[in-house]
Amino acid sequence: MPLRPIDAIFVHPKRRLYVVYYRGELWQLPRMKIDDRSWQNRQPYTDDSKSLYLSIHQAISDPILAQKLRTLNLPVAVRGSTLPRFEAWWEAHGFKWLTEKLTSGESPLAAHQTMPARTTNDQPALPSNSPPIPSNTENQLSSDNNEQKTTLPLETDVFADMLADLADEVLHQKI
Repeated sequence: MPLRPIDAIFVHPKRRLYVVYYRGELWQLPRMKIDDRSWQNRQPYTDDSKSLYLSIHQAISDPILAQKLRTLNLPVAVRGSTLPRFEAWWEAHGFKWLTEKLTSGESPLAAHQTMPARTTNDQPALPSNSPPIPSNTENQLSSDNNEQKTTLPLETDVFADMLADLADEVLHQKI
């Protein structure tokens, strides 16, 4: 059993189904879709685990399921490996890899890899055929944007909370 049970997505190529490695247990999803509905209809995986391959796509796009399954953005070297080989890598290198990611300030969560990059440009994008904005209107747009920012409620970043929990768990674990 790995030091910290990991959540990872595996693929059974012949049966064409996803198998989720959830905290050390294998769960078969009924469809080739990873969402909360599939997760609710999961079944224990009882077939040969040697035929499972680690999916190259670990990110989960369903936000509800992403809160339950904290998959990691694993190194390219282990993607596509079999389950026994993956477990051996995680046992030998997983804790060190995870600690290095967290101490360097990088997010190991696969969900963070799919988040769109936030732009620092405050002005709205204009179509290429639109006329240029006069400078006094530009200043008005800028002040309107600043007012809107202050009146919007702060959103909670679910993935930031997950990362904080993971960092706390890894960095403060007693060995």
